[in-house]
Amino acid sequence: MDFPTEKDTQRPLQAEATHEIFDSCESDTNTLSWDGQHDPENPFNWPTSQKWALTCLAAFTTFLTMMNGAIITVGHVAIADLFNVSETTFPNLYWPVTTWACGGACSALFILPLAEDFGTRPVFLSTYLILVCFLIPQAVAQNFATLVVTRFFAGGCIAILANTAAGVIGNLWETEWARSIPVSLYILGYMSGSSMGPVMGAAIFQSLGWRWISYMQIIWFGALFSVFYFFFYESRGSAILARRVRAQAKNGEAASIEDEVHTPDLSFNKLLASATRPVILVFTEPVLFVSTIWSAFTVGTLFIFTQSVEQVFIGLYGWSIAQTGFVQCSIVIGECIGWSLNFISRHLYFASAARNKETPGKPIPEARLYMAILGGVFGISGGMFTYAWTSYPNIPWIAPAISLGMVGAGSVLVVTGVSDYVVDAYSQYAGSAMGAVATGENLFSAFLPLATMSMYGYLGFQWASTLLAFVSLVLSLVPTLMFVWGKEVRARSPFMNEMMKSVAKKNGDLV
Repeated sequence: MDFPTEKDTQRPLQAEATHEIFDSCESDTNTLSWDGQHDPENPFNWPTSQKWALTCLAAFTTFLTMMNGAIITVGHVAIADLFNVSETTFPNLYWPVTTWACGGACSALFILPLAEDFGTRPVFLSTYLILVCFLIPQAVAQNFATLVVTRFFAGGCIAILANTAAGVIGNLWETEWARSIPVSLYILGYMSGSSMGPVMGAAIFQSLGWRWISYMQIIWFGALFSVFYFFFYESRGSAILARRVRAQAKNGEAASIEDEVHTPDLSFNKLLASATRPVILVFTEPVLFVSTIWSAFTVGTLFIFTQSVEQVFIGLYGWSIAQTGFVQCSIVIGECIGWSLNFISRHLYFASAARNKETPGKPIPEARLYMAILGGVFGISGGMFTYAWTSYPNIPWIAPAISLGMVGAGSVLVVTGVSDYVVDAYSQYAGSAMGAVATGENLFSAFLPLATMSMYGYLGFQWASTLLAFVSLVLSLVPTLMFVWGKEVRARSPFMNEMMKSVAKKNGDLV
């Protein structure tokens, strides 16, 4: 995109106001500096093998923790019988998942800024231990309220762990080209972990009962803590530099002015500003608003399937609850296929630089959306249509199962494309922009599936899925307008203009 020229230097009033909000949140530890370009402690200079090891560990962490979201859903009948919870008129047994997602939305806004001050490792390890503590009361719960409340805090911990793992990737890989595959690997872990929850839960529930779903998590999270303790290195550059300066001070060495370390400011005003930035962005930026709705609906759809698969496959084929959990493996397989298609998306994006007339030599931002739109139209929407009209008892179960795989493939393409596009479009505000997207995904995951039972009950298996397919189709086609008016939309965006001016100023250009 073009940098602003002299005639563009008139700053919009909205940008002026929001610029002050963002400036108030800048870290005051940016005076730290590395010992030259090749400082071996700089994460960008770490050996490639070490980078990939930590990247894979972060992706695995995301996969493992995200399973916690829907893993408990397969035990809802046993939980209802034990605690006398009725689902006659409302899916009350989904509340543990709703509160889990709400906890994730809250912690993403208020707690994640701590990682910017103290680094990823201490925040990750302390949150990891807190998560294990909240798994214990879930395993021994004596009433339904215990599950609902403790799942809220567990969801908050999961959001911190998953997003901290995402931050690791940004800390390690410096260029867009280098980050593209690690980011898609992280999103695969995020999406497939959510879908794998019912599959893993079904295996545990069928053999050991619903309480062992939590017991098994305590066992594997506890066993893996030593792995994370020894191999989840600090990767945030400012935290590494601050640690270095503290070590120098301890050894009696004087720190230079450039290496001066400030005490982290965790005031209420700073946390409030961090929490309100995503809200300001999503309601003032049409591009971010559409992207958030699109990605949130996609993630929410996967949680809808957690509920609808049970209704459809039990109603049509008389399957057991455990069997309905196992069939969701098809979603995970589809997500892996969708991840492999991201290599095509990567090629299309970087190849677009050759035809970019707006900023010659740089990829077109909207090229991030090519495969996302195809995934939304043919994967999610097409899969939902197929799922709808293969939901008949005389049609073999493999047909709707393949449809679930199509939705899984499309979902990874959409979420990856939206994430990459938002990060590219909002640059220095990417953290807040992605915070808005993540909050939207959590809220849709929390409340959208509450309508599943009624929707599939009143509309029927065919028309309920068809309705979702039409909504997905519209959401997938709206971003195509950016191919025509992308340049104009970005030019009218106060936040994007602020970002362009900042980049231009950093590069010494005239603004």
